[in-house]
Amino acid sequence: MSNRPVAVITGTTHGIGTVTSFGLARAGYTVVMLCRNIPAASALAQEIVRQAPGSDVQVVRCDLASLASVRAAAHEVLERYPRIDRLINNAGIVSTWHRFSVDGHELTFATNYLGPFLLTRLLLPALAPDARIINVASKVHYRGRLDLDSVDNPRSSYNSIAAYSRSKLANVLDTFALARRFAGTGITVNCLHPGVVATNLLPGWLNFIRPLFRRFILTPEQGARTTLYLALDERAAALHGEYLDEHQQVQPAATAAHDRLLQEQLLTRGARWTGLNQASA
Repeated sequence: MSNRPVAVITGTTHGIGTVTSFGLARAGYTVVMLCRNIPAASALAQEIVRQAPGSDVQVVRCDLASLASVRAAAHEVLERYPRIDRLINNAGIVSTWHRFSVDGHELTFATNYLGPFLLTRLLLPALAPDARIINVASKVHYRGRLDLDSVDNPRSSYNSIAAYSRSKLANVLDTFALARRFAGTGITVNCLHPGVVATNLLPGWLNFIRPLFRRFILTPEQGARTTLYLALDERAAALHGEYLDEHQQVQPAATAAHDRLLQEQLLTRGARWTGLNQASA
């Protein structure tokens, strides 16, 4: 068994996930990449090892939109790695039209919230005493409105940005709720806004106006800075239950994200939707 610390990260085959994986590998972590596209992830793993000789990069298949896939991935991770030092929920999507996941949940919410929610809970038993959980959220959570009774409603007025904002608000709510549970334990839980990053997450129509906003759009390297700061910097060990911006500065989250009743309601509903009992949440 290797003495390297272990970092589990989702969504590594492009953008800030790729940059973050390189950074973790160069810092001496065993990087466990949970990805849906195994050929792309395997190619990335080989490239990381090529550029950082001696690094240890592993690939586990995980489709966050499928609860069965998340469970299988978590089982494989726990079998191979009894201690996890960093858990980075990085993957995210924006569905341009209303679609359901294989489990019958709105796809953006299923991928961005339910999958990471389940994955995190399943991996909790393996967290090291000083582990760090890092959730990549977004500034758009300020615009999020979360009506738990209508999340899966296929309304004709579906709006992709509203759905994405809702899922990111759920990420921040979950971060704060989980942080309360780990208060005083040595395990830290934080979330962040990476900035507006030039990745394939941006809607295609932005390609037409991208030149007008070039100076506001960050590179993946810039967008990964806060994630890597929270994962690797010694000063970040003192941060807990915080929301950081793309400049590694603590910022106030949306008022709705601090609503403890909504946090608990989301935990209860999340546990029901994913098949966890309430005690596990």
